[in-house]
Amino acid sequence: MSSANIQSLSRTRRWAAVAVLTASLLVIMMDMTILNIALPEMAAELHPDSDQQLWIIDVYSLVLAGLLVPFAAIADRWGRKRMLLLGYLIFGAASLLILWAPTADAVIGVRAILGVGGAMIMPTTLSLIRVIFTDPKERATALSIWAAVSGLGAAIGPLLGGFLLEHFSWHAAFLVNVPLMIVAFIAGVLLLPESRVKNPGRLDYLAAVLALVGMTLTIWAIKMFGKTASLTAIDAWIALLAGLALLAWFGARSVRSKNPLLDLQLFRSRVFSAGIIAALGSMFAMAAAMLLLAQWLQLVNGASPIEAGLQMLPIAITSALASLAAPAAARKIGTRAVLAGGIAIAGLGMLILGISPGGLDIGVIFLALALIGVGMGSLAIGSAMIMMGSPEEKAGSAGALEETSYELGAVLGVAILGSISALIYRAELTLSPAIKPLTDKLSWQAHESLGAAVAIAEDAKLPDLARAAGDAFTHSLQITGITGGLIMFVAGAAVFIMTPKGTDISAAQH
Repeated sequence: MSSANIQSLSRTRRWAAVAVLTASLLVIMMDMTILNIALPEMAAELHPDSDQQLWIIDVYSLVLAGLLVPFAAIADRWGRKRMLLLGYLIFGAASLLILWAPTADAVIGVRAILGVGGAMIMPTTLSLIRVIFTDPKERATALSIWAAVSGLGAAIGPLLGGFLLEHFSWHAAFLVNVPLMIVAFIAGVLLLPESRVKNPGRLDYLAAVLALVGMTLTIWAIKMFGKTASLTAIDAWIALLAGLALLAWFGARSVRSKNPLLDLQLFRSRVFSAGIIAALGSMFAMAAAMLLLAQWLQLVNGASPIEAGLQMLPIAITSALASLAAPAAARKIGTRAVLAGGIAIAGLGMLILGISPGGLDIGVIFLALALIGVGMGSLAIGSAMIMMGSPEEKAGSAGALEETSYELGAVLGVAILGSISALIYRAELTLSPAIKPLTDKLSWQAHESLGAAVAIAEDAKLPDLARAAGDAFTHSLQITGITGGLIMFVAGAAVFIMTPKGTDISAAQH
């Protein structure tokens, strides 16, 4: 079916297409978080060194972030449905390859191929929703479903990972994708329309390379600063400066081009820019909260992996409910009130972690997660604004920019808030008498992570060390929550100011 026939799609076919697109997004989002649960068992079998373990975690998002822009531009020209179906095949095949990955390096390779498939799928789901739904009110509802599923996927990943690990080997965390991708491929062939841009111009290969290398280097550098919790890493500074220089070159080339790989002119729209800031800010809070709270629940509060997954469900439930309710709320009280208010509520959730009078307990955690989830629901409004602020022929650029903002927000959240947490944890543990019986090597390992400190305490029969490390991590989580909350309030205020008064996501864009 050509793009000219898309407007004639029946209502049933349009919503069936949304079901396919959001279901495939669910798998991609789950894959981003499921590995956190599978990693300990994988490490016990494959014995990766510290560098390999970092690459197993990071290579997926590095490849994904680098390829989002080039693949979105190729999809505009080649066909968005074709790109999506190819992404399904690559993602499914890479997941199956885990059966032939006996080493840590092989797993890194599989994760890289998964990133390639993910980069084909993620922005294409958004751009297809943009072109399938020409009615703004329907589009806002479709995007609210998309945002709800996105939040659900990130929260369900740890839960599903915990369940699979209790019954199968760590390979199941990958293999679960295979049947899901097969179903998505068949449904996509039958239900999705083809869509491409008319007369898109010649593909700028140099710009594609600049975007790929520049974004990959920048994201890697930010991750390294976060991992080391220090700004003294020379290699990270070199990568950051090189990455930013390449992205600046890419930006200048895109602005000058008549047919840019990525249309940066979209940022001239205040509606579009506010939506991007909202997406970035929401992911900033969620990614950091999910990472730190998952550790606290398991290593301080004593939850098993599947228990931790269950205990983190409040963020998934409230995120899904808020996403679905957001368009109706925007019609009643205004788009910018819902969007900025949602980000502020997420900030309040972060703040509660630090200012709760009785300290941290499971009740406080549930409340904080629920409020952060409500803030995540604002992604539905942010997505609608991004797509509202972009013409149909620029849907690929808009989708790539939104997905890049999600990825960058998550990386920045983990790097900045994670680094603050690590610095406070190390400083407090250093002052504890419980660390003194350890050798220099064991002391260094205990300072590096809460997980290492707890494992050392168990092996050495030092309960005071486990208690001191848990207290230090709890305090670091609380201060990080206050810092993150204040940052979220600033982001919410910026979105409120930037969003034009009277913006209506259900109105036709002129």
